[in-house]
Amino acid sequence: MKSLKKRRRVQIILLAVVALVSSTALIGWALQDGINFFRSPSEVIAEPPKPTEVFRIGGLVEEGSIVRGQGETVTFVVTDGGESVPVAFTGVLPDLFTENQGMVGTGSYVNGVFEATEILAKHDETYMPKEVVDALKEQGVYKEGSDS
Repeated sequence: MKSLKKRRRVQIILLAVVALVSSTALIGWALQDGINFFRSPSEVIAEPPKPTEVFRIGGLVEEGSIVRGQGETVTFVVTDGGESVPVAFTGVLPDLFTENQGMVGTGSYVNGVFEATEILAKHDETYMPKEVVDALKEQGVYKEGSDS
């Protein structure tokens, strides 16, 4: 009798472990397209991601790099002080998007150009996204007193 109870208990535990592992794998698979990793321009140049990978890039917009093309296409260069990455964006830029200011873009890196689908700019004169501040500090370019 004890042997049957013990075997049943082991079966239930094994079933629970299999269900837990399966559900974790399914959740990870379902969310893989919704997870966007942040990279600085130095990280993008050091290890270029696949053209199909969607990620976020952040840094400062280089001075004199904003070029408005035909229609709503804008190109510019984002830097972290160490490396620079050209960015192409089609759409309407945020009002506070200017040179020498922090930005974060979402998109993919194709043929040496970051093709952005979304651009976020700082929302007031003191805010800079934490990821951008960390990347600039790592490069030794960050000036104290310019974050919130």
